[in-house]
Amino acid sequence: MLTGIEEVDWASLGHAYGPADDVPELLRGLASADPAERETALDGMYGAVHHQGDVYDSTLACIPFLLELVADPAVQDRGCIVELLTSIGGIELDDDEELDELGADDEEFIPAANYAMAAAAIAAGADVFLGLVSDADPEVRLAAPCALASLHPEPARVLNLLRERLTVERDTEVRLALVAAVGRLALRHASLRAETVEWLGWLARAAQDPGLRLAALAQRARCAPGDIPDDVVPWVTGLLEEIRTSANRPAVPGTERAATPTLIGQVRELLEEHAAGRPAPWTEELLRTLHAALDDRVDDRIALIVAQLRSPDWGQRSDAIWMCGGLIRVWRGRYEEVVRLVGAQLQDPEPRLREAATSFLERLFELGAPAADALAARLAAGPGAAGPGAAGPGTAGPVGSGRDGALLALARAGDTRAVPLLARALEEPEVRRELLYAMDGLGPSAAMLAPLLTRRLAEVELDERLYDRAAPLLYALAAVRGAQAVPEVLRVLRGAPANRRDWVREATLRTLAAFGPAAAEAVPDMRRLLAADSAAVATTAARALWAAEGDRGDVLPALEGWLRPDASGAEWCAAAQALGEIGPAAAAAAPALRPGLASRDLWVRVRSAAALWRVSGDASVALPVLLAAWEENRHARVDIAECLAEMGPAASAAQLVVLTELTRRRRHNAREDGSGSHDIHVDEKLLTLCRAALARMERGTF
Repeated sequence: MLTGIEEVDWASLGHAYGPADDVPELLRGLASADPAERETALDGMYGAVHHQGDVYDSTLACIPFLLELVADPAVQDRGCIVELLTSIGGIELDDDEELDELGADDEEFIPAANYAMAAAAIAAGADVFLGLVSDADPEVRLAAPCALASLHPEPARVLNLLRERLTVERDTEVRLALVAAVGRLALRHASLRAETVEWLGWLARAAQDPGLRLAALAQRARCAPGDIPDDVVPWVTGLLEEIRTSANRPAVPGTERAATPTLIGQVRELLEEHAAGRPAPWTEELLRTLHAALDDRVDDRIALIVAQLRSPDWGQRSDAIWMCGGLIRVWRGRYEEVVRLVGAQLQDPEPRLREAATSFLERLFELGAPAADALAARLAAGPGAAGPGAAGPGTAGPVGSGRDGALLALARAGDTRAVPLLARALEEPEVRRELLYAMDGLGPSAAMLAPLLTRRLAEVELDERLYDRAAPLLYALAAVRGAQAVPEVLRVLRGAPANRRDWVREATLRTLAAFGPAAAEAVPDMRRLLAADSAAVATTAARALWAAEGDRGDVLPALEGWLRPDASGAEWCAAAQALGEIGPAAAAAAPALRPGLASRDLWVRVRSAAALWRVSGDASVALPVLLAAWEENRHARVDIAECLAEMGPAASAAQLVVLTELTRRRRHNAREDGSGSHDIHVDEKLLTLCRAALARMERGTF
C-alpha cells in the first residue's frame, strides 16, 4: 500500500503551513486501523494539504495515493477519502478559457493551474469510483455518486450507471445521493439535461418511496427551474406527510466514532446532534434544493414554510425555520403568518426547536411584531419553560439564563413589555451588549432604565477596556434620553485612556448630543473638543454643542474647517452630516458644501447633497446627485430615501425611482456571501422611507 510514497521529495513541496514533509504520515494515518488516527489524519489533510479548498503541489502529489487508498477495500472510512478527492478535483474554473487568459506571472495562475491539474489527474483515475457504487460499505456508496458526477470524464456512462444502481440500492440516503448525482450531471452537461429532466419527472410520480419522489422533484426543479409545476406546494406538502407517517419509528443510530479534538470531529458531532431523534433528517437538504430552485417564487416558498410549521413533526418545523431564515433575508414578502407560527414554537418541549425559533426572531426587528405575544409569554414563563426543569407559573427567573435571545427579539420588535425585563437584565452581573443596542425603539417607556444604565456606567473602570464596556451603555443612555447620567458621561469623557481615546470621546459626545440642553454642564468640554485633531471627535463635539446651546458662533466655523480640499472622504462626510443635522441655521455653509457634489467619492457626494438640501432647501442641485448615487450604490439608498422623504414635492422627479424600489421583490442589501444581523431591519427601513417619500410627493405634505 502507498507504493512509492518514499520516492516523493515531500520536503520540497508545500502546503498551507510550509514544507509538506508531514504529508506521508497523514496519508498513512488515513489507512490506520485506529478510528481516531484516521480522523486526525483526515483533519490534517483538510487543514493543510487542502486548506480552505486550495490545491498545492503537495495536494497534486497526494492524488495517486488517495486513489490507491480508495481502491483498497481493507481501508476503513474510504467514503471520507472519496469526499476529499471530490473536493480536490471538483473545483471548476469560471470558464474553459480562464487559465489561458492568465499569464504565467499572474498571481492567480498557479492556483488555477493546480485546480486544472487536480481535476485532470483525478479524472484519469476516476474509473475507481465506478465500482464503489456497489461497495459493501454504505458510507462509500453514499460518497461515490457525487464523485462520479463531478469527476468522471464519461458523463453518459455515469448517468446510466447511477440510474441502474437506483433499481437495486436499498439504503435510503444512498438512493437520495444517486438522484442528487443525476441532477448534478444534468446541470454540468447540457446534452444530458432534457433526458434527465424527463426521467426525474417520471421518478417523482412513479417511485413508491415518498422520499425518493421528493428527491426527484427537488432535482427536477433544480435542473428546470422555469418549469416547476404550479401545484408544487401541495405536492411537496403531501410527500412530507407521507414521509412523516412512514418514518414513524426511532431514528437509526450512526456508527460510533471515537471523539477526537479535531475540527472535522466537531463538525461531525454537530451534524449528529442536529439529526438525533429525527427519523428522516435528510428531508432538510431536499427542501433546501427545492427552495433554491423556487428562488423568487416567494409566495410559494412562504406557503411551503407555513405548511411545514403546522406539521406535527418538530423536525419539519425546525427545518422550516431555518429555510425561512434564508428566505426572509433575501426576499421581501408577507411574513406575518410565518412569524406568528415561528413564535408558537417557543413553547415547544424540544429545546432545539425553541433555539431555532429564538435565533430567527432575533433578526426580525419590526417584522417580529406578530410573535410579540409568544415572546412575552415565553419570557414570563421563566427559564426552562416547556422543557425539563420548567419554572412554575409566574416565576420568571433571571433574564441571563438563556432567555435573553427572546428578550432581544421582543425589544427589537419595539414591544414595551421588554422594558421591565430589560431592567431586570441590567441588575445581572453581565448584560448581553445587543440588549443595550436594542433600547432605541422602545419609546418613552424606556426612560425608567436610565438610573440603572447610569449606575452601570459608573461601575465601568477607566482602563484599556473602557470603550468596549462603555460604548453600549452610552448608546443606551442616548436612546432613553438619560440626561441624569451627564456627570458619569463626563467622567468617561475626561478619564479616557490613550487606547481608543477618540472612539470614547466620539461615543460620549454622541450621547451628550442626544441629551440636548440638559447637557449644559458639558459645554466647556464640547467647546474644547471642537479643536480635536480627529474629524469624528470635532464634528460630534459640534453637534453636541449645537444641541446644547443652539449657538452657531463656534460650531459653523469648526465644521466648515473640515470642508477643505485636502480633507479625506471620512472627514468631509462627518462635517457635512453635522451641518445637515443643524439644518437651515447652517445656510451660510452652503457654498462650502458645493464642491463635495463633484467629488470622486460617492459618499462625499451623497453627504454633501443631503446636507446642501437640509441647509438651503434647494433641491435643484442636490436631487440629480442623489439620484445618480442611488443607481451607483444600492447601500446608499437608505440615506437618500430619507432625504427624498424630507424633500416631498421637490423630489417629484424621483417618483419613478421610488416606485421601482417598492415593487422589487429582492432586498436591496441581499448578498450571496452572507448577511448581517441588521440587514432585514435596514431594508425594511428603506421601504418605510420610500413609502413616506412617495406619499409626500403625491400629497405635498410630510
